[in-house]
Amino acid sequence: MTRDISLDDVLHDIVDLIVEFMGCDSCLVYLVEEGQLVLYASNARDRSNIGKVRLRLDEGLTGWVARERRLLAISREAYNDPRFKYFKDLPEDTFEAFLSAPVISQNRVVGVINVQHRLAHMHSGGEMELLTTVGEQVGCLLVLSRMSSRETSNVVA
Repeated sequence: MTRDISLDDVLHDIVDLIVEFMGCDSCLVYLVEEGQLVLYASNARDRSNIGKVRLRLDEGLTGWVARERRLLAISREAYNDPRFKYFKDLPEDTFEAFLSAPVISQNRVVGVINVQHRLAHMHSGGEMELLTTVGEQVGCLLVLSRMSSRETSNVVA
C-alpha cells in the first residue's frame, strides 16, 4: 500500500491473491462511484467489462451487500436468489456459490468484493473472515489512494 503503483494495479493484485488463496473461480471488486457500484477489478482474462458493468445500490446480491453492510454467503444456486440480478456479459452469473463482503472506509461502504465458485461450495468461517478482512484493507487502501491524489493535485496547483 505504500508503493507508488496505481489503484487499478493494486486491485488486480488483490483479486489474484484472493483467487489463489481461496481457490475460487471468480473474484470481482466493485467500487462505489457516483452512487453506483462499478466493476473495477476481475480475474477474468477478458477485462473489457471493467468500468462498464454498473449496478445501483438497490440491485442484485452485490447491491444488497453494499446496502446492508453485511457479508453474504450462498453455497449453491446463487442465481436463484430473489435478490440476484443477471448480467449477460458476466459468465460468473451462472456460477453456483457466491460469497460477498462490503468494502468499508471511514464507516462508509465504498465497494464490494465478490468471490464465486462454478460448483456448489460451503464457505468456511476462515474464508468469510478472510474476505471481510480484505474488504477492510481495501477500504484503507482507498483512503490512502484518495489522500495521495489530493496531495498530488495540491502540489501541481
